[in-house]
Amino acid sequence: MFCARICSIVLIAATAVSAQAVRKPATQAFRTINVISEPGAKVWLDGVYFGKVAGDGNLTIKTVTAGAHKLKLRLDGYGPKEQAITAVQRGDVTVSLANTTDKAELAYQEAERLALEDREKAVAKFKQAIELRPNFPDAYLAMARVQIEADELDEALDSITTARKQRPAFAEASAVEGRIHKELGDDEKAIAAFKRAITEGKGFQPEAYTGLGLFYKAKAEAEDESNSDNKDAMFAEATKNLRVALKQLSGAPDAVVIYQLLGLAYERNGKNAEAIAVYEEFLRIFPDTPEATSVRSFIVQLKKSEM
Repeated sequence: MFCARICSIVLIAATAVSAQAVRKPATQAFRTINVISEPGAKVWLDGVYFGKVAGDGNLTIKTVTAGAHKLKLRLDGYGPKEQAITAVQRGDVTVSLANTTDKAELAYQEAERLALEDREKAVAKFKQAIELRPNFPDAYLAMARVQIEADELDEALDSITTARKQRPAFAEASAVEGRIHKELGDDEKAIAAFKRAITEGKGFQPEAYTGLGLFYKAKAEAEDESNSDNKDAMFAEATKNLRVALKQLSGAPDAVVIYQLLGLAYERNGKNAEAIAVYEEFLRIFPDTPEATSVRSFIVQLKKSEM
């Protein structure tokens, strides 16, 4: 069952949770905002991607937590726009975008489109954007992500190093650096980069928490069965960090994958009750997703195994 489950999950890319807490997950208060902007605009909330503005000019986010937040929108042919959301703001939030003739920005946008089709051409276009605007940390970061997918890890690390030089305390770049070190097999540097990302993000960096969770999950799964204490400790670290990532993702699309990874980590550690609780929490938040049918079957299988 586990092999089939692992193959069906696409890996993307900080508080301890007790078993009792998992069985009775705390209810998180959410508010709703409706982003009004140009159709097709990509929307990030505090750096977390939530999707595109629909054809009617609206994107509703129902899982906005308490406190102030920052929206960022990008759309081909337009300049990027950041806009603050106050701690009490809810309902409609209009974000006006302006057309751009900035050649560096347009090259960056073309590179992002190419990244879905041709990584080599995408990297070349990112480099063109950087030639047009040498101080362009976002372009270096985006290029590093493409280079990772192309297994050009040394080049990706160079890109991230430059991005961090151009923008000190660049939390997202540090999180990606952690991924690179993990792929290169340098555990110590990977952990340090993930933790630095969390510090730079002032505690908010779901990508880094996810990276730590996956790191410890892999370590736990590779641990010899005879060393059960260390195996349990690694699983505890994995589930702790994945739980924080989920809380910070606040119902964003990437949370769909993290829920499944968290549930699987509990299963691998023999904690079926906790896994069931995670899957049931997933169904409350994402009841109509394509993955919901599979998650319901996971619950059925686990309950049968407990009989």
